[in-house]
Amino acid sequence: MSAPILRKLADLRAATAGWKRAGERIGVVPTMGALHDGHLSLVAAAKAACDRVVVTIFVNPKQFNSPEDLAKYPRTEEADAAKLAPYGVDAIYVPDPDQIYPEGFATTVSVSGLTDVMEGACRPGHFDGVATVVAKLFLQTAADRAYFGEKDYQQMMLVTRMARDLDIPITVIGCPTVREPSGLAMSSRNMRLSADGLERAGRLYPVMRQVAEKLAAGASFGDLAPAAREALGAAGFVDIEYFDLRAADSLRALDRPTEPARLLVAAWLDGVRLIDNIAVPQLND
Repeated sequence: MSAPILRKLADLRAATAGWKRAGERIGVVPTMGALHDGHLSLVAAAKAACDRVVVTIFVNPKQFNSPEDLAKYPRTEEADAAKLAPYGVDAIYVPDPDQIYPEGFATTVSVSGLTDVMEGACRPGHFDGVATVVAKLFLQTAADRAYFGEKDYQQMMLVTRMARDLDIPITVIGCPTVREPSGLAMSSRNMRLSADGLERAGRLYPVMRQVAEKLAAGASFGDLAPAAREALGAAGFVDIEYFDLRAADSLRALDRPTEPARLLVAAWLDGVRLIDNIAVPQLND
């Protein structure tokens, strides 16, 4: 049975207030729609650990740097609701824009430090938009747990820090990236790739895995990065915005994985911006 689609904050709060009174644990899965198996894995994780689950669908204009990119973002509400039906979620919150940004809205949530590099450097203002909308969704849903995919690793760190710093009583749960058979990280943006683009995009993951294996064997990232960028260029990635080795907890740049680390990349293919990251085995002392 399909979950009710709620568009007004008052209706959402009426539902969650009853759940709270009953002592039920609420999980939230924030999305921008165009749901795929990666999103659904988050829903499954929330269902397994929570009494009630709310999936939010809101294409947030404040986190897009390009009006064209915002216009192209897929909007598939009917299909999304059908995909969620087998999971028995308790509500799908698809807020009208004025429920998130009412007339006169003048507040921005900004997290410094973690947002100064990679996505933050390439997309000015993007993370302010993310932090602002996620803070609102956390508060509007009154959720106890929120589920985010590790594909957007920097975003996951951002919302975790934001909730902690603002004393929002919610636990952020990171869930593993779900991948296509080629290894390509599932993303709503993959819908915009041609068949040939999908095939070429699948070469990103093997390049990352090869670099991670060599790092684990003792090679330096500075020595490996040029060849990796060349391999991505040969696959058709025309603009590699970053290809970095970073500390997993602070995003400090590393040359060797002497502490828990992530390899992170953002690159363009067929006019579509793709991101990915993987854990890198830590070097033994």
